[in-house]
Amino acid sequence: MGTALVSGAIKAGVVKAEDVMGTDVIAAAREHFQKVTGATVNGEISELIEASDVILLCTKPQDAFVAMSHISGDGGAGKLLVSIAAGVTLENLEKHAPGGMRVVRTMPNTPALIGKGAAAFCLGSRCADGDAEVVRALLSSVGLAVQVPEKLMDAVTGLSGSGPAYVYLVIEALADGGVRAGLPRADALKLAAQTVSGAAEMVLQTGEHPAVLKDMVTSPGGTTIAGLSVLEEKKVRSAFISAVSAATDRAEELGRG
Repeated sequence: MGTALVSGAIKAGVVKAEDVMGTDVIAAAREHFQKVTGATVNGEISELIEASDVILLCTKPQDAFVAMSHISGDGGAGKLLVSIAAGVTLENLEKHAPGGMRVVRTMPNTPALIGKGAAAFCLGSRCADGDAEVVRALLSSVGLAVQVPEKLMDAVTGLSGSGPAYVYLVIEALADGGVRAGLPRADALKLAAQTVSGAAEMVLQTGEHPAVLKDMVTSPGGTTIAGLSVLEEKKVRSAFISAVSAATDRAEELGRG
Protein backbone atom coordinates (compact mmCIF):
# COMPACT_ATOMS: atom_id res chain seq x y z
CA MET A 1 0.00 0.00 0.00
CA GLY A 2 2.87 2.36 0.75
CA THR A 3 4.31 1.70 -2.70
CA ALA A 4 0.91 2.35 -4.28
CA LEU A 5 0.47 5.67 -2.46
CA VAL A 6 3.94 6.93 -3.34
CA SER A 7 3.67 5.75 -6.94
CA GLY A 8 0.32 7.51 -7.33
CA ALA A 9 1.62 10.71 -5.78
CA ILE A 10 4.60 10.74 -8.13
CA LYS A 11 2.45 10.10 -11.21
CA ALA A 12 0.05 12.86 -10.16
CA GLY A 13 2.90 15.33 -9.66
CA VAL A 14 2.22 15.69 -5.94
CA VAL A 15 5.88 14.88 -5.27
CA LYS A 16 8.98 14.10 -7.35
CA ALA A 17 10.65 10.69 -7.20
CA GLU A 18 13.98 12.26 -6.31
CA ASP A 19 12.38 13.80 -3.22
CA VAL A 20 11.16 10.46 -1.85
CA MET A 21 12.99 7.92 0.27
CA GLY A 22 11.61 4.59 1.45
CA THR A 23 12.62 1.71 3.67
CA ASP A 24 11.39 -1.72 4.73
CA VAL A 25 12.78 -4.40 7.00
CA ILE A 26 12.47 -6.82 4.06
CA ALA A 27 15.11 -6.28 1.37
CA ALA A 28 12.87 -7.54 -1.44
CA ALA A 29 10.20 -5.02 -0.46
CA ARG A 30 12.76 -2.20 -0.56
CA GLU A 31 13.86 -3.27 -4.03
CA HIS A 32 10.25 -3.45 -5.24
CA PHE A 33 9.53 0.03 -3.87
CA GLN A 34 12.57 1.46 -5.64
CA LYS A 35 11.75 -0.29 -8.93
CA VAL A 36 8.11 0.82 -9.00
CA THR A 37 8.51 4.40 -7.77
CA GLY A 38 12.00 5.38 -8.90
CA ALA A 39 12.64 6.73 -5.39
CA THR A 40 15.72 5.98 -3.32
CA VAL A 41 15.80 3.50 -0.44
CA ASN A 42 17.61 3.48 2.87
CA GLY A 43 17.89 0.60 5.30
CA GLU A 44 17.84 2.84 8.38
CA ILE A 45 14.49 4.20 9.57
CA SER A 46 16.13 6.87 11.70
CA GLU A 47 18.02 8.30 8.71
CA LEU A 48 14.89 8.33 6.58
CA ILE A 49 12.95 10.20 9.25
CA GLU A 50 15.74 12.69 9.75
CA ALA A 51 15.74 13.50 6.01
CA SER A 52 11.96 13.74 5.57
CA ASP A 53 9.26 16.36 6.15
CA VAL A 54 6.29 13.99 5.61
CA ILE A 55 6.54 10.39 6.82
CA LEU A 56 4.21 7.59 5.71
CA LEU A 57 3.85 4.88 8.33
CA CYS A 58 2.74 1.90 6.23
CA THR A 59 2.85 -1.03 8.64
CA LYS A 60 0.61 -3.65 10.12
CA PRO A 61 -1.00 -2.38 13.35
CA GLN A 62 1.17 -4.57 15.56
CA ASP A 63 4.35 -3.16 13.97
CA ALA A 64 3.46 0.52 14.10
CA PHE A 65 4.96 1.38 17.47
CA VAL A 66 8.11 -0.64 16.80
CA ALA A 67 8.69 1.48 13.72
CA MET A 68 7.88 4.65 15.64
CA SER A 69 10.42 3.77 18.31
CA HIS A 70 13.09 4.86 15.82
CA ILE A 71 11.81 8.43 15.93
CA SER A 72 13.82 10.52 18.35
CA GLY A 73 12.53 13.72 19.88
CA ASP A 74 14.69 15.94 17.69
CA GLY A 75 14.29 13.78 14.57
CA GLY A 76 10.50 14.02 14.60
CA ALA A 77 10.04 17.64 15.60
CA GLY A 78 7.95 19.62 13.14
CA LYS A 79 7.31 16.65 10.87
CA LEU A 80 4.02 15.21 9.61
CA LEU A 81 3.36 11.50 10.24
CA VAL A 82 0.65 9.86 8.11
CA SER A 83 -0.37 6.42 9.39
CA ILE A 84 -2.29 3.75 7.48
CA ALA A 85 -2.08 1.26 10.37
CA ALA A 86 -5.63 -0.06 10.80
CA GLY A 87 -7.22 0.52 14.17
CA VAL A 88 -4.32 2.50 15.65
CA THR A 89 -5.89 5.61 17.16
CA LEU A 90 -4.65 9.17 16.99
CA GLU A 91 -4.30 9.13 20.77
CA ASN A 92 -1.91 6.17 20.66
CA LEU A 93 -0.03 7.53 17.66
CA GLU A 94 0.50 10.86 19.41
CA LYS A 95 1.49 9.08 22.60
CA HIS A 96 4.33 7.30 20.79
CA ALA A 97 5.34 10.26 18.61
CA PRO A 98 7.61 13.09 19.76
CA GLY A 99 5.80 16.15 21.06
CA GLY A 100 6.45 18.29 18.00
CA MET A 101 5.29 15.72 15.46
CA ARG A 102 1.88 16.17 13.78
CA VAL A 103 -0.10 12.97 13.24
CA VAL A 104 -2.76 11.97 10.71
CA ARG A 105 -4.64 8.67 10.65
CA THR A 106 -5.84 7.29 7.32
CA MET A 107 -7.72 4.24 6.03
CA PRO A 108 -7.11 3.53 2.32
CA ASN A 109 -8.25 0.35 0.59
CA THR A 110 -6.64 -2.08 -1.82
CA PRO A 111 -8.04 -0.65 -5.10
CA ALA A 112 -5.58 2.18 -4.47
CA LEU A 113 -3.10 -0.23 -6.07
CA ILE A 114 -4.75 0.51 -9.44
CA GLY A 115 -5.63 4.16 -8.77
CA LYS A 116 -9.24 3.43 -7.78
CA GLY A 117 -8.99 3.65 -4.02
CA ALA A 118 -11.48 5.00 -1.51
CA ALA A 119 -9.87 6.49 1.58
CA ALA A 120 -10.70 8.56 4.63
CA PHE A 121 -8.46 10.49 6.98
CA CYS A 122 -8.66 12.35 10.27
CA LEU A 123 -6.30 14.91 11.81
CA GLY A 124 -4.52 14.75 15.13
CA SER A 125 -4.62 17.49 17.74
CA ARG A 126 -1.23 18.91 16.72
CA CYS A 127 -1.98 19.30 13.01
CA ALA A 128 -1.45 22.67 11.38
CA ASP A 129 -3.09 24.58 8.55
CA GLY A 130 -2.31 22.88 5.28
CA ASP A 131 -1.84 19.36 6.67
CA ALA A 132 -5.28 18.25 5.50
CA GLU A 133 -4.50 19.45 1.96
CA VAL A 134 -1.21 17.53 1.93
CA VAL A 135 -2.91 14.29 2.97
CA ARG A 136 -5.88 14.82 0.67
CA ALA A 137 -3.53 15.35 -2.30
CA LEU A 138 -1.64 12.16 -1.44
CA LEU A 139 -4.74 9.98 -1.09
CA SER A 140 -6.54 11.58 -4.02
CA SER A 141 -3.64 10.63 -6.28
CA VAL A 142 -4.81 7.01 -6.02
CA GLY A 143 -8.59 7.52 -5.85
CA LEU A 144 -11.18 9.23 -3.65
CA ALA A 145 -10.33 10.86 -0.32
CA VAL A 146 -12.68 12.24 2.35
CA GLN A 147 -11.96 13.82 5.72
CA VAL A 148 -13.99 12.51 8.66
CA PRO A 149 -13.95 12.78 12.46
CA GLU A 150 -11.96 9.97 14.06
CA LYS A 151 -15.09 8.46 15.63
CA LEU A 152 -16.16 7.47 12.08
CA MET A 153 -12.89 5.79 11.07
CA ASP A 154 -14.08 2.36 12.22
CA ALA A 155 -17.17 2.78 10.04
CA VAL A 156 -14.88 3.65 7.12
CA THR A 157 -12.94 0.46 7.84
CA GLY A 158 -16.16 -1.57 7.82
CA LEU A 159 -17.40 0.02 4.59
CA SER A 160 -14.60 0.94 2.19
CA GLY A 161 -11.72 -0.78 3.96
CA SER A 162 -13.40 -4.19 3.94
CA GLY A 163 -15.81 -3.39 1.11
CA PRO A 164 -13.68 -4.67 -1.79
CA ALA A 165 -14.00 -8.19 -0.39
CA TYR A 166 -17.79 -7.88 -0.35
CA VAL A 167 -17.78 -6.74 -3.97
CA TYR A 168 -15.45 -9.57 -5.03
CA LEU A 169 -17.97 -11.96 -3.51
CA VAL A 170 -20.74 -10.32 -5.54
CA ILE A 171 -18.71 -10.57 -8.75
CA GLU A 172 -17.94 -14.23 -8.08
CA ALA A 173 -21.61 -14.98 -7.38
CA LEU A 174 -22.82 -13.14 -10.48
CA ALA A 175 -20.32 -15.06 -12.59
CA ASP A 176 -21.48 -18.34 -11.05
CA GLY A 177 -25.03 -17.41 -11.97
CA GLY A 178 -23.94 -16.79 -15.54
CA VAL A 179 -22.17 -20.14 -15.68
CA ARG A 180 -25.27 -21.84 -14.32
CA ALA A 181 -27.25 -20.21 -17.14
CA GLY A 182 -24.80 -21.56 -19.72
CA LEU A 183 -22.10 -18.91 -20.17
CA PRO A 184 -18.43 -19.93 -20.36
CA ARG A 185 -16.64 -19.18 -17.08
CA ALA A 186 -14.19 -16.65 -18.53
CA ASP A 187 -16.94 -14.69 -20.30
CA ALA A 188 -19.20 -14.77 -17.25
CA LEU A 189 -16.44 -13.39 -15.02
CA LYS A 190 -15.59 -10.56 -17.41
CA LEU A 191 -19.23 -9.62 -17.85
CA ALA A 192 -19.84 -9.67 -14.08
CA ALA A 193 -16.77 -7.56 -13.27
CA GLN A 194 -17.50 -5.01 -16.00
CA THR A 195 -21.13 -4.79 -14.91
CA VAL A 196 -20.12 -3.97 -11.34
CA SER A 197 -17.50 -1.47 -12.53
CA GLY A 198 -19.93 0.21 -14.92
CA ALA A 199 -22.71 0.43 -12.34
CA ALA A 200 -20.33 2.01 -9.83
CA GLU A 201 -19.19 4.59 -12.39
CA MET A 202 -22.82 5.44 -13.16
CA VAL A 203 -23.36 6.32 -9.48
CA LEU A 204 -20.18 8.40 -9.30
CA GLN A 205 -20.54 10.22 -12.61
CA THR A 206 -24.29 10.92 -12.65
CA GLY A 207 -24.67 11.75 -8.96
CA GLU A 208 -28.02 9.98 -9.01
CA HIS A 209 -29.20 7.93 -6.04
CA PRO A 210 -28.67 4.20 -6.68
CA ALA A 211 -32.40 3.64 -6.29
CA VAL A 212 -33.08 6.00 -9.21
CA LEU A 213 -30.55 4.19 -11.41
CA LYS A 214 -32.01 0.85 -10.34
CA ASP A 215 -35.48 1.95 -11.40
CA MET A 216 -34.12 2.99 -14.80
CA VAL A 217 -33.13 -0.65 -15.42
CA THR A 218 -36.31 -2.15 -13.96
CA SER A 219 -39.20 -2.31 -16.42
CA PRO A 220 -42.68 -3.54 -15.37
CA GLY A 221 -42.93 -7.32 -15.48
CA GLY A 222 -39.40 -7.62 -16.85
CA THR A 223 -36.34 -9.70 -16.13
CA THR A 224 -34.72 -7.26 -13.70
CA ILE A 225 -37.66 -7.05 -11.31
CA ALA A 226 -37.81 -10.84 -11.31
CA GLY A 227 -34.19 -10.97 -10.18
CA LEU A 228 -34.59 -8.14 -7.67
CA SER A 229 -37.54 -9.90 -6.10
CA VAL A 230 -35.34 -12.90 -5.34
CA LEU A 231 -32.63 -10.69 -3.82
CA GLU A 232 -35.22 -9.08 -1.55
CA GLU A 233 -36.59 -12.51 -0.55
CA LYS A 234 -33.06 -13.64 0.34
CA LYS A 235 -32.49 -10.43 2.35
CA VAL A 236 -29.36 -9.53 0.40
CA ARG A 237 -29.73 -5.83 1.27
CA SER A 238 -29.93 -6.65 4.98
CA ALA A 239 -26.95 -8.98 4.70
CA PHE A 240 -24.71 -6.24 3.31
CA ILE A 241 -25.81 -3.78 5.98
CA SER A 242 -25.04 -6.38 8.64
CA ALA A 243 -21.64 -7.12 7.06
CA VAL A 244 -20.59 -3.47 7.27
CA SER A 245 -21.84 -3.29 10.88
CA ALA A 246 -19.96 -6.47 11.85
CA ALA A 247 -16.73 -5.23 10.27
CA THR A 248 -17.14 -1.87 12.02
CA ASP A 249 -17.61 -3.61 15.38
CA ARG A 250 -14.50 -5.70 14.76
CA ALA A 251 -12.48 -2.60 13.89
CA GLU A 252 -13.56 -1.04 17.18
CA GLU A 253 -12.45 -4.18 19.02
CA LEU A 254 -9.04 -4.09 17.34
CA GLY A 255 -8.65 -0.43 18.25
CA ARG A 256 -9.36 -1.16 21.91
CA GLY A 257 -6.85 -4.02 21.80
